[in-house]
Amino acid sequence: MATSSPAAVTEALRTVLHRVGQAAERCGRGADRVRVVAVSKTKPVALIRQLYDAGHRCFGENYVQEIVDKAPQLPDDVEWHFIGNLQSNKVKPLLTGVPNLAVLESVDDEKIANRLDSFVASAGRNPLKVFIQVNTSGEESKSGVEPSSCVELAKHVSQNCSNLEFCGLMTIGNLDYTSTPENFKTLASCRSEVCKALGIPEEKCELSMGMSGDFEQAIEMGSTNVRIGSIIFGSREYPKKSSD
Repeated sequence: MATSSPAAVTEALRTVLHRVGQAAERCGRGADRVRVVAVSKTKPVALIRQLYDAGHRCFGENYVQEIVDKAPQLPDDVEWHFIGNLQSNKVKPLLTGVPNLAVLESVDDEKIANRLDSFVASAGRNPLKVFIQVNTSGEESKSGVEPSSCVELAKHVSQNCSNLEFCGLMTIGNLDYTSTPENFKTLASCRSEVCKALGIPEEKCELSMGMSGDFEQAIEMGSTNVRIGSIIFGSREYPKKSSD
């Protein structure tokens, strides 16, 4: 199913929220302790609006141009999460085009942290909440800081970037966008080390892990932020490449 009807999308979100609540309950947490980011990349604004009208507010996008195009077409109280790789030259268009960007989940080096910090300051906006992306799978093709360097980057953001608010850690998992318990354990271990180094309780450091195929397991292993796309919106619709 490449395209979902508005009614089907609304029902799919309702099912996901129910499953999230059950997974949270199994590990002694309330459903309100887990945020569901509905990842709407390649999907039309009309479907996002359908979920907004049903009461959902948190949406995620992977590409700067797409979120910049969609955000002005939707109400200001949408809580946008940017979860894709971000290049320094895209910081200005992203933050200018999406003033209601709630969280940037993909900070993976000091350079992008510094660029974000500088632009947030010059724009006079409130501190931007950020997650540090960790490469838990060890795959070279994946973005993210190595687990061994996670503490150093978290310290840099917390101590040297006053216009950024360090809020947690994020992982994508494996190349095929699945995760294993090892991925989740690695991120949880990174959180323990980061919180110890920063002197903050673990409750103050979110874990963004788990997607359509593994979000329940991720929640049971401590995730506070799951990024759900295809099982809500249907499979992705990428432009067909022209053949020579």
